Amino acid sequence: MGQKFQYDESGGTFFYFLLSFLALVLIPATFYYWPKKKKRDVEEENKECKCSGCILKREHLKKLEPWRGPKIFLIKLTIIAGWVILFLLAYKVSQFDYEMSNFDPHEILGIPLGASQSEIKKAYRKLSLILHPDKDTGNEKEFMKLTKAYQALTDEEARRNWEKYGNPDGPGAMSFGIALPSWIVEKENSVWVLGLYALVFMVAMPIVVGTWWYRSIKYTGDQVLLDTTQLYYYFFNKTPNMALKRVIMILAASLEFDKKHNSEITERQSDNEEVPQLIKKLPNLGEKNKERPLCYLYSIKARAIIHAHLSRIPLNPLTLEQDRRYIIGKCPFLVNEQVNCVNQLIIMAYTRRIPKLPPIETIENCMKLSPMIVQGLWEFKSPLLQLPYINEDNLKYFMSKKRQIKTLQQFAQLKGEERRNLLRNLSDDEYENVMKVLGRMPYVDFQIQVEVMDDENPNEVTAGAIVTVTVTLIRKDMSSLFGDDSAKDTIEINENGTDEVKENAGGDETVVKRPAWLKQKKSGKKTKKSKPANKSNAVLKPKMDDSPKNLVKRKETSRIKENKKEQQDDEETDETDDSDTENIDNEKSSAEEEGESNNKTNDDDDQEWEKFQKIHEREKSLEGRSKTSHAVHCPYYPYDKQEYWWTYICDRKSRTLLTAPYHITGLVNKETVHLKFTAPHWTGVYTLTVCLRSDSYIGFDQQKDIKLDVKEAPAEITEHPQWEFEDSEEEDPAETNDRESEYATDEDLPDD
Repeated sequence: MGQKFQYDESGGTFFYFLLSFLALVLIPATFYYWPKKKKRDVEEENKECKCSGCILKREHLKKLEPWRGPKIFLIKLTIIAGWVILFLLAYKVSQFDYEMSNFDPHEILGIPLGASQSEIKKAYRKLSLILHPDKDTGNEKEFMKLTKAYQALTDEEARRNWEKYGNPDGPGAMSFGIALPSWIVEKENSVWVLGLYALVFMVAMPIVVGTWWYRSIKYTGDQVLLDTTQLYYYFFNKTPNMALKRVIMILAASLEFDKKHNSEITERQSDNEEVPQLIKKLPNLGEKNKERPLCYLYSIKARAIIHAHLSRIPLNPLTLEQDRRYIIGKCPFLVNEQVNCVNQLIIMAYTRRIPKLPPIETIENCMKLSPMIVQGLWEFKSPLLQLPYINEDNLKYFMSKKRQIKTLQQFAQLKGEERRNLLRNLSDDEYENVMKVLGRMPYVDFQIQVEVMDDENPNEVTAGAIVTVTVTLIRKDMSSLFGDDSAKDTIEINENGTDEVKENAGGDETVVKRPAWLKQKKSGKKTKKSKPANKSNAVLKPKMDDSPKNLVKRKETSRIKENKKEQQDDEETDETDDSDTENIDNEKSSAEEEGESNNKTNDDDDQEWEKFQKIHEREKSLEGRSKTSHAVHCPYYPYDKQEYWWTYICDRKSRTLLTAPYHITGLVNKETVHLKFTAPHWTGVYTLTVCLRSDSYIGFDQQKDIKLDVKEAPAEITEHPQWEFEDSEEEDPAETNDRESEYATDEDLPDD
């Protein structure tokens, strides 16, 4: 059979293509995009806070979507119109009459089956007078069908072809239709077709791609302007030890708040009057700072709004309050970018790409700012002010001679009668709302485990080894502590280091003494290690000596024992004349030895399984992270917020960050994080701190100290009987004269 390619003259092939394509798009689009009405969840509504701040916030969020109704209507209209077009196309395709799809000559001639030749000729003559193209009623297409039907019933060869192939002409060429109408390739339409192609592919597409690219290159992955990121790098590098007050100034100078870089910013004529009045209410704003862009008007306005937000000063709802919602809504993302920038600068300082090393206080001040922004509260204020209806006047009831309640956990652990007595000035509904909010706040069980992964003895830390700290967070609601006096208070972060901090004349930058570990530049001499008294459980104690020499010795002794055992078995088989009691004793001893070997193999299998489970957990933690955890009670923050956390390891004595802060965004019930760092190259006992910080609540930070008993690294095995490398090159030993320890030992710096 021949094959024939042709354009679609009648439009049937094109309609088939259009029908298939529309169905392929419309069916999944209807399933995913058809607006679904949310079911009313009574339980979730009962859990919502009913304070005035949360009610106003929910109303504001609804007003932010005025286009929601028209958008739903437009989506429904588009989907319905698509289905109407789909049904019309299906009907159109069903009406296409293909010439030889169901060829029946009797039906075409209008005669019954088994009609005689005379009846066939009579019917043909009658219809040909009507359908002949020369007649007024003629139809060329129908006349051709009539002629073929007559031939199929009168001509023997045509009849055989019809009976065999369903077509009086016999087998035809296979036809492949191109789903484009023929007028597209006609010469008179070529100019219009080429113009359409040029308009789409040479004008419209480059404009769309260029616009998208121009906008995307201005932002980082977290939708922060790259110019803002460069601004953070400049100021944090200029002032490595940055106080919290200056961190707020840098945050307010973000270019997201400048109309020149962000068209969403609104500048009003009333700002010339309202902003100076607001500045008068805010002490220590630093509006007279002459640094650029800290002295620009947009920066001063944003700084004043942030200070007013932290002081909970009401603003004009028609002007500055709208600006406050926009600025505060951007701040958590900008603070997270600040944390990333300081972390990068610390890495650059370790690699000697920049001269100054930012201390741990700088990055922690950035982290402190996030919960302050979310809760609208200064860090020195009481954490109890995060509860609804609690204000400065109510705090006096929490401080008495009998009991002083300073934290939310202490307040939750009180008996129900005591809590109600403290809040006796609140109504029953207000008190119930306070307990509802308190009960949903987080109570995190902070657990750590230190080990050296992928090592034969994971519990022994040697110099230069990769130490893995496994942080396990188990989150519960604070309601689990109601009336529970047995729960221990969490250890809050203590930021006091060993060096004194002095403010300079400007009150911004502090001078940090050079850490003692940077002065340990001695050649080869090892410091004497004193035995620490009363080591905590976190001290890593070696279980056995796994040096290469001892490993070889243990293998040799085990091989000797096996040879002795084989010799004993051979002697027992040869001595068949011994007494029955000796045989029984030998059987018992062999059974005991087999039991011991089985127990050893089982222990090894258990250890291998534990290692496999830990590796699986590490791989799982590297997968895509969720951004949903638990809703935060934050009536002063304009949008909904989820609980996020930071965890990291630092050295308080040398005031250095050891691991990059890990941002935990999916802590629903339990989360496991692996923090890795290189152990010190000097032997000794080192006290490090593992910290956990909340980016949403004040007063929920925790820390735990770990002590690393760093042993001397085993010597490298250069020769072994099993190694048969002829052309191996020996590496020169590393020079130790210029090595600097990255940590401060407990002996180098006295405790405060």
